[in-house]
Amino acid sequence: MRELNPQQREAVRHLDTPLLVLAGAGSGKTGVITHKIAYLVQECEIAAQHIAAITFTNKAAREMHERVEKLLGSNAAKGLTVSTFHSLGARLLRQEAKHCGLKPGFSILDAADTTALFQDLLGATADKGHVRAVQTRISLWKNALLDPEAAAKAAVDELEHGAAKCYAEYQRTLQAYQAVDFDDLIRVPVLLFEQNQEVLSRWQNRLRHLLVDEYQDTNTCQYRMMKLLAGPRASFTAVGDDDQSIYAWRGADIENIRALQHDYPTLKIIKLEQNYRSTTRILHAANSLIAHNPKVFEKRLWSDKGHGEAINVTTCRDGDQEAEWVATRLLTHKFEHRSKWSDYAILYRGNHQARAFEQQLRNNKVPYQLSGGQSFFERTEIKDVISYLRLLANSDEDPAFIRAITTPRRGIGGATLEALGTYAGQRHISLFAAACEAGAEQHVNAKALASVREFCDFINRMEWRAVKEPAAVVLNDLLRAIGYETYLFESLEPREAESKWANVNDFVGWLGRKGEDESKTLVELTQTIALITMLDKQDQEGDAVQLATLHAAKGLEFQHVFLVGIEEGLLPHRESLDPAKLEEERRLMYVGITRARASLTLTHCEKRKQGKEWRDCEPSRFIGEMGTELKLSNPRTTTSVGKEEGKAKLARFREMLATKG
Repeated sequence: MRELNPQQREAVRHLDTPLLVLAGAGSGKTGVITHKIAYLVQECEIAAQHIAAITFTNKAAREMHERVEKLLGSNAAKGLTVSTFHSLGARLLRQEAKHCGLKPGFSILDAADTTALFQDLLGATADKGHVRAVQTRISLWKNALLDPEAAAKAAVDELEHGAAKCYAEYQRTLQAYQAVDFDDLIRVPVLLFEQNQEVLSRWQNRLRHLLVDEYQDTNTCQYRMMKLLAGPRASFTAVGDDDQSIYAWRGADIENIRALQHDYPTLKIIKLEQNYRSTTRILHAANSLIAHNPKVFEKRLWSDKGHGEAINVTTCRDGDQEAEWVATRLLTHKFEHRSKWSDYAILYRGNHQARAFEQQLRNNKVPYQLSGGQSFFERTEIKDVISYLRLLANSDEDPAFIRAITTPRRGIGGATLEALGTYAGQRHISLFAAACEAGAEQHVNAKALASVREFCDFINRMEWRAVKEPAAVVLNDLLRAIGYETYLFESLEPREAESKWANVNDFVGWLGRKGEDESKTLVELTQTIALITMLDKQDQEGDAVQLATLHAAKGLEFQHVFLVGIEEGLLPHRESLDPAKLEEERRLMYVGITRARASLTLTHCEKRKQGKEWRDCEPSRFIGEMGTELKLSNPRTTTSVGKEEGKAKLARFREMLATKG
């Protein structure tokens, strides 16, 4: 622990009472968690199998586990739980399924699966925006541990009253399908713990010390799970930063930090204020900004990395000039400092802001990676195709069955699937297997059951081919047989349908080439489909400029950061100007500032195009809250080069970068 500072060492060694570590941005919180796990195992002789570290992303969990193994060795770390809340919840449900009224092979529905269910429950004509609004409202109710009855009582407007009715139907449908959604992975274990003391005691004895990372992002349900697992022993370490709480829109509750003091009077609080990432100038700006928020706990970041470069604030004429200026400045800076592309990030409030910057980077042949957007494998049309592949590989996978049998629609609706799901639940078998049993005829309408069995026969025939014939041949035949191209063009606008069908063809071609290169059948490829989606993310890593929303950038850091579109209406967002939301917008700006190690540049525009109209823009109030150490500039007044000369200069920079790297 020699590399830790005094506050970090104190946090590692503290065991007598519950502990809250207020870890500022770049203050080494992951090192505290990993060293504390090692301390618990080596010094306190607590077996790794009795320790659980909980974080919010699979990537963070993997990195944390790797760091622990380096400290402890793989043998001593054996049995250690390092996972997300949702992964831990899934593990709980798998082991306690019978106590939750679930079969051991219950299904976990993803967002796309549940969206299809909501569309069915609300009617095929329901507007997509309305479906999303209902889905979001129900998710927030689940995270707040409100059941359908409580939600109906809490409903305050027409949307919520309708959502509460849909919530009850949705839960009945999930039960019939023997399925849970993402929110249920935490909600159902919490309800189980509250209703079954024997199960709760077993898990409290199994997990004797909890370490919760990014604690400020917990919602009501996650906090309740932590409290229940910690039990009377209350042996836990919560690590978080109230200044980086930016996920209220998905249920995170900053009040959970205050609740710790109330629920645990002996709570010890340790502040980590030394920042190992940024220069003093950047931290001064961050501290000055966040001081305008009411504080749960006072905290001020400091650094010994020197004063650093001035923070540049540039006023641009419009969005096009902003993107052009940022691209030019980035190219110039990279050439002058011999940096890597991956040293740079362009961060913004909303995904729509990325387009102009992507265009400029493409024009200048700058490699970039886009975060906060949609992965190719997350596109609806690709997931539709993958659902068939999943079903060919494993006919007992209910989510794949539900998605495939309803896409394209075959006249098989929610009532049919609910009836089939009820029968499958009674028999403790999959939907596919249930459809093939004679007993299904007593539960499902004869005409609908005939359609279901016709679909099952088709899958069986394709499954036989999928283990023998080339992947691309089988997949192309499958798509023709189900009429997927026709389905797209009948249900979407022509341009959108063309785009989606092109994506499907790209996927089929890629999968076919992969099958030839690796001499694998379609079923063999499908059995590793999860790895394929992981590789999609891994392929994005490399030397490239990062384009990301501020939400997606949390947890990352870069040498040089461009914060763009820092204007009233964008940041803070025009729909977030009431006091509570404005505080979160300020925290979002704080997160953006503290991503930068060496240099920080802010841009804003005098006007922007909104549809066909131009609107005047004002600099964000947050710029004025960052203190006085800002260097203001305007491309039109600080440079004397003409447009053609500027283009020529940019071309020379591109040439030099291409030859010298």
